[in-house]
Amino acid sequence: MACADEVVTLLDTKVSMFGMRCRIALSEKGIQYEYREEFLRNKSSLLLEMNPVHKKIPVLIHNGTPVCESIIIVQYVDEVWPTENPLLPCDPHQRAQARFWADFIDKKAYDAGINVWITKGEEQEIAKKKFIELYKTLEGELGNKPYFGGDKFGFLDVVLIPFYSWFYAYETRGNFKIESECPKIVAWAKRCMERESVAKSLPDPKEVFEIYESVLRRKGLLV
Repeated sequence: MACADEVVTLLDTKVSMFGMRCRIALSEKGIQYEYREEFLRNKSSLLLEMNPVHKKIPVLIHNGTPVCESIIIVQYVDEVWPTENPLLPCDPHQRAQARFWADFIDKKAYDAGINVWITKGEEQEIAKKKFIELYKTLEGELGNKPYFGGDKFGFLDVVLIPFYSWFYAYETRGNFKIESECPKIVAWAKRCMERESVAKSLPDPKEVFEIYESVLRRKGLLV
């Protein structure tokens, strides 16, 4: 739990899956923070000051010092407030494995979903196949465990669960049902959604779809 004299601010955008990770982690730790919604077509001077390299959200500001990139933020939150609901395993090998799979998700999952969203015809069928293969691989890592780390909701769950809020968009655009292809992942996601930290951090999937449809159209990625 944050001390009374600590100042914690999160620069974020509601439908950002990367920002959702940070909100879940802060909620799991019981950290009180100021949420500042950023409008990425008109970035605030604070965002540009706190993240001058990438100029993007999320940014966690802790006592005036910025921390950027969502996975780094989640690990920072876990290290700074270690006594409340630890997210990363204590065992070094298990911790390394969790970081390996988090890196795998970061390199694969966003592009896999967006490619389903913005393609059509044969190209989309290829994209859907790759999407399903990705989540089948993650189902293999999950196995029969309730959560990726075992019986306890943890780091890798925080990293992946925000993508669930985008499943509706993928299914709507791709005309398929993820649950019929990857039932373990959807069952895991529903289990995660029973946690208050997750339920209050993930926006309505239809809102995600509507907002990003307009963003993708503006960028010329949809017709």
